[in-house]
Amino acid sequence: MHIDGQCHCGFVTYEAEIDPEHVTICHCTDCQRLTGSAYRVTASTQRASFQLTGGKPKLYVKTAENGRQRLQFFCPQCGSPVYTTGTDEDAEDVGIRVGTINQRRELAPRSQIWCSSALPWIGDIGKLPGRPRD
Repeated sequence: MHIDGQCHCGFVTYEAEIDPEHVTICHCTDCQRLTGSAYRVTASTQRASFQLTGGKPKLYVKTAENGRQRLQFFCPQCGSPVYTTGTDEDAEDVGIRVGTINQRRELAPRSQIWCSSALPWIGDIGKLPGRPRD
């Protein structure tokens, strides 16, 4: 599936080819902190299938307890997280933040990881009262 997307302000833009089957929710505490939310939703692809088409993102390197590095790319102007990749054997994998994808309504998560860190109320949000707009 061909997608395109951008950060909130539109400075960082990209295009990619993705497999809609590779959309994942991550509940790890790093993703919670990096998003400022309960979890992160990512569409995975290969580096060769991902191209930046606009401004250059800023890089933050997150080093895990096991020493592996995750390269977190975000907009230097608005701060939106846009994508991530790794080093060494992880360098060919790109994780695109679903909130930045223009076609995001067509992308349903297919799996979840780090479920032991999921916030306890996650499964109950469908029961909350809602409003179409505010």
